Amino acid sequence: MRRAWRNIWVLVAAQGVLGAQMSMIFITGGLAGQMLAPNPCIATLPISAVILGSALSARPLSGLMARRGRRAGFTLACLIAAAGAGLAAAGLYAGSFWLFTAGTGLTGVYMAAQGFYRFAATDAAPPDLQPRAIGWVLGGGLVAALLGPMLVRATTEATAVPFMATFAAIAALNLAGPLLFALLDSPAPSLAARTGAPQGRSLGELLRTPEITVAMICGTVSYALMNLVMTSTPLAVVGCGFSAGDAANIVSAHVVAMFLPSFFTGWLINRFGASRIVAAGLVILALSSAAAMSGVELGQFYLALVLLGLGWNFGFIGATAMLTAAHSPAERARVQGINDAVVFGGVFVASLASGGLMNCSGGSAQAGWEAVNLAMLPLLILAGGALIWLTMRPKDALEPR
Repeated sequence: MRRAWRNIWVLVAAQGVLGAQMSMIFITGGLAGQMLAPNPCIATLPISAVILGSALSARPLSGLMARRGRRAGFTLACLIAAAGAGLAAAGLYAGSFWLFTAGTGLTGVYMAAQGFYRFAATDAAPPDLQPRAIGWVLGGGLVAALLGPMLVRATTEATAVPFMATFAAIAALNLAGPLLFALLDSPAPSLAARTGAPQGRSLGELLRTPEITVAMICGTVSYALMNLVMTSTPLAVVGCGFSAGDAANIVSAHVVAMFLPSFFTGWLINRFGASRIVAAGLVILALSSAAAMSGVELGQFYLALVLLGLGWNFGFIGATAMLTAAHSPAERARVQGINDAVVFGGVFVASLASGGLMNCSGGSAQAGWEAVNLAMLPLLILAGGALIWLTMRPKDALEPR
């Protein structure tokens, strides 16, 4: 237990401090992209590049951590992301949209690594602690919710070129990562993992396991819809006549709502079951869509984004708990790698669609914002249907608790 809690606190700190860069990128990436893009329809492409970098690096990172340990994977990701942030800053200085986009794509390697924090927290934790460990680590994002927007406000206009200092600060955060991860004490990889010997069920058998498939669908939909809306939020807020500072404050409130509930989501999962918490998350995401389409006053933006964060928290943490309970330790690297590749692949598609829906549908910021939120509904139906199907299966076929 001492080892488990030590790792949890290291990962909480990483989520809070290093994770601040994610809100920094999501607040500024679309605005910087709009400033540099040759076509407004691709203004959010730099954010999509972050997600693509995450999707492409998730499985290789998972394999590296299986062979060399969590510390090696997390450290390498921070170094690559630091280089990416430096490249993005150079793109801003040169006025190059494509150089900026390439730099943000490299920062996506950190995002993939951050996605594994929740799994790393369970490596040395007993089963009854695992849902709480996942929740506590994600709860570290509460610090990121405060630190990220604060750094954005301090750095946006700190140089003659807007946002250049912001990406320099992101590079500095990543360079602090190896120092933090030196304190991590995760279990050493097994001999079979180090030699690449096959373990557990095949990938095809794992993907045919209903609990794993439904957990992946629900986790992907929860994360993709959160990203779809959050990517467009700064553009919508500024486009409806509010300031970039208002956009930062709204995103800050959203990130607080994403992570603050994490301190009790694990208890709710233990009390009511992961499936019910995921279902609650999907309902809250639907309420977020309704709130967003009710109008474009500042209060309505705040309400929609707070509900979006809470829905993501229940949906994503619940899906992670479902996934963790559905595979053996020997299958961990394979399942986690393919899960996060699928999740971030879905998020990439959502972020790519976000800019097109926001800037190229209807001709106004309000029409684009409505299009973004209407796009949530088919995916919510897909995830809800999958969850209902899983729940209605015979009890002896349901996932282990």
